[in-house]
Amino acid sequence: MVVGLRPGPWPSRPEMIAQTLHLTLLRHGRSRADDEGVHEGRYDSPLTEVGRAQAQALAAYWRAQSQSSTAPGFELAFCSTLARAHETARIITDTLGVPLHPDDLWREWDNGPLAGLPHEEALRRFPLPAFRHDLDPFTPEGGESQAAIRARALLALERVWRAGAARILVVSHGGFLNSVLRELTGAQRAWFAFGDTGFATVELSRTSHTALLTGVNLTPHLPPPAGATDKD
Repeated sequence: MVVGLRPGPWPSRPEMIAQTLHLTLLRHGRSRADDEGVHEGRYDSPLTEVGRAQAQALAAYWRAQSQSSTAPGFELAFCSTLARAHETARIITDTLGVPLHPDDLWREWDNGPLAGLPHEEALRRFPLPAFRHDLDPFTPEGGESQAAIRARALLALERVWRAGAARILVVSHGGFLNSVLRELTGAQRAWFAFGDTGFATVELSRTSHTALLTGVNLTPHLPPPAGATDKD
């Protein structure tokens, strides 16, 4: 998928800027909230042992890849400051020796009073309205509107764009990464799947100002699901 990209501000040393930004957008590993069956969002849930193992497996995979001249490693990384994403990022960057920059802009959607609530209880206490506009879905009282999320996604992308590096890793959350990909692709109604430590890859051109989405929900470091075959 190739789409137009809003041109961003340039760093102070244009001669040092990579003309193509290879951006990897990674969702965190499995968290305690996943096991608890509760709304996550701003609920600051840590990784489970499974989540840590997923992050370690991905770190090992990328370390092996970086030893190949055809797959150079990341130059720097950004991550959400929520525990599940920050821990995932720390495991990976410590293994790869990549500088890590925690940033509140990459936090998950602020879901207000839904954070930490079991799904059934949330539906009972905060029923969805009968009418929902595609561009303005239901936002719980005190939560973050879709307009605010879109604005934050653009700010987060601008910060990464201004870094000027050729290969950047971002560790964030499925909901917010969807907002980022929608801004890059213009597909505002699309939903991009992100499983535990699933990642998307995007190539951003600084000359043509286009974005090429080259992969979504990639998990080469994880075993295939039970019952899966090569045809699945």
